[in-house]
Amino acid sequence: MTSDDFRAAAHTAADLAADHLAGLAAGPVWQPMDDAARRTLLDAPLPAAGRPLDELLAAVGRDVLPYPMGNGHPRFFGWVNSAPAPAGVLATLAAAAMNPSSAGGDHADVHLERAVVRWIAELVGFPHPAGGGLLTSGTSMATIVCLAAARNRAARAAGWDVREDGLAGMPPLVGYVTGETHSCVRKAAELLGLGSKHLRAVATGPDGRLDPAGLRAAIARDRAAGLLPFLVVASAGTVGTGAVDAFDPIADLCAEERLWLHVDGAYGAFGVLDPEIAHRYAGLARADSLALDPHKWLGVPVDCGCALVRDPAELRAAFSLVPSYLRDEAAGELGWFSEYGTEQTRPFRALKVWATIAHRGRDGLAADIARTTALARRLGELVTADPDLELLAEVQTSIVAFRLRPADPTDPTGPADEAALDALNRELPAAVQRRGRAFLTGARLDGREILRACLLNPATTEEDLAVLLAEVKAAGREHSG
Repeated sequence: MTSDDFRAAAHTAADLAADHLAGLAAGPVWQPMDDAARRTLLDAPLPAAGRPLDELLAAVGRDVLPYPMGNGHPRFFGWVNSAPAPAGVLATLAAAAMNPSSAGGDHADVHLERAVVRWIAELVGFPHPAGGGLLTSGTSMATIVCLAAARNRAARAAGWDVREDGLAGMPPLVGYVTGETHSCVRKAAELLGLGSKHLRAVATGPDGRLDPAGLRAAIARDRAAGLLPFLVVASAGTVGTGAVDAFDPIADLCAEERLWLHVDGAYGAFGVLDPEIAHRYAGLARADSLALDPHKWLGVPVDCGCALVRDPAELRAAFSLVPSYLRDEAAGELGWFSEYGTEQTRPFRALKVWATIAHRGRDGLAADIARTTALARRLGELVTADPDLELLAEVQTSIVAFRLRPADPTDPTGPADEAALDALNRELPAAVQRRGRAFLTGARLDGREILRACLLNPATTEEDLAVLLAEVKAAGREHSG
């Protein structure tokens, strides 16, 4: 391949990407793949001979781009998946062209990662000592990294060397979460040998926040039973409702009890940039660790999470292992990124983060986030005003939890059959998705099936909100009919 061949193909690829992004809003949010299109991908034979780049790009345009997940569309309200930031899309190509391993060494990606990790910490107001964080594949991996540091610190305080001896024979370490804590925390606890039965689900108040009094009581019970409380996981925006825990009283209790405070900020931590809701994040900076995802609210193309820690030495104590073939005498006191987490070969994630943040700037990112939270509050108002809909939680960030509750003209409170309402709302997300005009997902909250709309795309309009609610009601009528 000549450089001219690559240049021509790169132009074609850029046109494909630009046309795809430009056409998203005019098409369906999502549509099921037909059987023939699906089989084209599933049954593709292993090629014996290579194919020209122009043929490959034609196949991408024909067989891949027409079938997106939908998250680039302004009426995509599902899960917590953002539209890709254009600057991040472009930077991804340059990063792939360099294709380094960002484990360590003296090359641009390593220094850029240290800078963007500091930027992320500055955006959310988290303390950032040198070496106090790294980029990961997402918050699931960042959670493993942070909880491993918490586990090792607690074991060391109990006279135990987990890296040398494992956990066998040690009194169980106990962590505290809520029923709304993201499942990645349980996965991390299971993977790290803590066991999910040693994660205590603490009650929340009516606002969905962790109850400090209930937490204190649970810790006391476990200490009396000879167990070793070591961890509290608070949330900077739950996935179900976007609830943000009250960090100051939790941090006070963790300091008193000598527990590690970890904050799951995967989705919601960047909400602190919105002056309207910034007060909800008071005390976030007191956490021992924070996991968050630039690939959510900031729009950095997947994958990109971030682990931030107050004490970098705890990460290095948990992960540093430098075999002779990886010695780098010029690495300096911070060493390599591979000493702070599980990955040895690490992709160049930092360039797309740098490009996304640098392109919008702090003010631009804050404006984007403030727009989505304002739209979420407006959606909550529209739900409240509609007799066929029911708002199920205060809108704290940019997630709206509600359900369809068709009004009965003879009974203003609506149907009393909760089982029927549950069945209806369980079916609605898939029904709305299939219709193609909007996309939302469901969950369970306080034992009830809910609809949840997550707003992350600053291109969303109030008209899009009206379409979403109209689609929910139309799908409900189809279901009833």
